[in-house]
Amino acid sequence: MDDLLQTPLYDLHLRLGAKMVPFAGYSMPVQYPLGVMKEHIHCRAEAGLFDVSHMGQVILSGESWEAVALAFETLVPMDVLGLEDGRQRYGFFTNDAGGIEDDLMFARRGDDLFVVVNAACKTADIARMRAALEPAITVTELTDRALIALQGPKAVDVVAAMDARAAEMRFMDVADLDLGGIAVWASRSGYTGEDGYEISVPEHQSEALAEAFLALDGVEAIGLGARDSLRLEAGLCLYGHDIDAETTPVEAGLNWAIQKVRRAEGDRAGGFAGAEVVLEQLAKGASRKRVGLLPEGRAPMREAVRLFDSDEAGREVGVVTSGGFGPSVGGPVAMGYVETAISGTGTQLWGEVRGKRLPVSIAKMPFVAANFKR
Repeated sequence: MDDLLQTPLYDLHLRLGAKMVPFAGYSMPVQYPLGVMKEHIHCRAEAGLFDVSHMGQVILSGESWEAVALAFETLVPMDVLGLEDGRQRYGFFTNDAGGIEDDLMFARRGDDLFVVVNAACKTADIARMRAALEPAITVTELTDRALIALQGPKAVDVVAAMDARAAEMRFMDVADLDLGGIAVWASRSGYTGEDGYEISVPEHQSEALAEAFLALDGVEAIGLGARDSLRLEAGLCLYGHDIDAETTPVEAGLNWAIQKVRRAEGDRAGGFAGAEVVLEQLAKGASRKRVGLLPEGRAPMREAVRLFDSDEAGREVGVVTSGGFGPSVGGPVAMGYVETAISGTGTQLWGEVRGKRLPVSIAKMPFVAANFKR
């Protein structure tokens, strides 16, 4: 643990009694005394505070918004140019084979682009952006800012009590807010399937803001354990598990994130790494597909469990990439990849757990309906 990096909220986690674990090179809270199950349920019912300061925050700037947007479009298959000021999109970097190098969020702030990338990938992501975009575009890593998320149905009441403008924000809006005298950049988004905000705050003010949130009724600190079960119930991908450099957006079911203007026949079709592969799969489909999985009984099916089309012998037809117990569902949930030909909802498969094949059926995702503010 001595070699691990610490977020600006590290001391606060210790004061709160968090159990700290290594994660993406950082010492991070996996749970607090409340426990993973209660943290999960609390976030679904009220408001949960997450430290996500380990993630990378980057500003791209240039001579104009058009210059910045078109440059970034060489790295992602998203419509960046058409992004309105004060709006955010989900995206991903692709490689020459059409695989996903990382997934990310990007937001327009005037003529600049604010990009948030995953912690485990941020060094490579920043190097990728600098190599591809500089010197025409300036790539600035924001090492003096923390990132916290407030998630859950009561999050809007908590944030709006400090700045009423927060309540007016729509899902994926971004805005500058004043939270108790602290100037922050906020987006109405998150990684739980619930309504909420992700808040970029100056590092030296992050602990004060977190403590101000925690002092309010209905707010509890939530660790990585509940964060994982929340996002799994919401059907959201975890990079390095459900998506990776060998998984294409079409295989992952992320077609919705590629806007029409970047697809074949679009005004700015292609122009990103792996475009030929991705555009062909958008037109013709892929041989495998990410699906939701509901194991029968109470035993979870976790990552790397192999899936078969029969309870004896038969063919291996897929693999679990994420799995665990869903507290809101009240039973085990999972996601993984199966052959597209057998990917229909309700299809019966068998997962091999400790040498024994157990029944599992393909299910629609999300397992818990999204509560985003539309």
